[in-house]
Amino acid sequence: MTTRTLLTGATGTLGTALRPRLCDAGHDVRAASRSPPAGDDDDVSWTALDLIDGTGVRAALENVDVVVHAASAPRGDSEAVDVRGTERLLEAAADAAVSNFVYVSIVGIDDIPYSYYEHKLAAERAVEASQVPSTIRRITQFHPFVGELLEMVSRLPIWPLPTAFRLQPIDVGEAADAVVECATTEPRGRTPDVGGPEVRTVGDLARSYRGAKGLRRPVVRVPLPGSIAAGFRAGEATCPDRADGTVTWDEWAESRFE
Repeated sequence: MTTRTLLTGATGTLGTALRPRLCDAGHDVRAASRSPPAGDDDDVSWTALDLIDGTGVRAALENVDVVVHAASAPRGDSEAVDVRGTERLLEAAADAAVSNFVYVSIVGIDDIPYSYYEHKLAAERAVEASQVPSTIRRITQFHPFVGELLEMVSRLPIWPLPTAFRLQPIDVGEAADAVVECATTEPRGRTPDVGGPEVRTVGDLARSYRGAKGLRRPVVRVPLPGSIAAGFRAGEATCPDRADGTVTWDEWAESRFE
């Protein structure tokens, strides 16, 4: 029997990778976004959903078996979207008798006191406390996310960066595969973390990115104080024992600028 699946954040980086993979896995995908694209889509059906004000939430959940909750607001109001929006979605999912609520989270959020991470952790706790059967999948940072951060400094004559931060970037397609694996009608609770193939410092990543772009700008260490920076330097955002990805940062960077 076909699994009817609601995908939130369907136009985001992860959501874009998830749509075809869910379809290929046999899901009947209802893709949700605050601003769904215009036009027909033979693979998924689109629905408008706003997690902040609740518009379209209950309609989006009608006759749904599984929710894959990939919507997030790392650069926006993460409390409104990631916490309150998740709570609103869970309430409607309970009324709709959803079989599995898959929440996509981030490695290290309980060890790094960054406000966005704290909101992701609060959302996890809401998922765990809900009566809706659920699965939580934590993943390390995506290659494009790290690339966007480096691109912000790439035009500067000197690249000032927290070079000692340790990250474990993963290919977004491989991250999506790990989420699809959990998108069944059988909830799994908290699953093992998923990480990229290697742990690298930001300095290493920046030098690789610089080389792929054909630049010679100097990378300069910026010492950052505080517990957030200490957590990243200590590698709290990594899971070296769960290096599931295969696409390396160097391969991703080279493919982007080849």
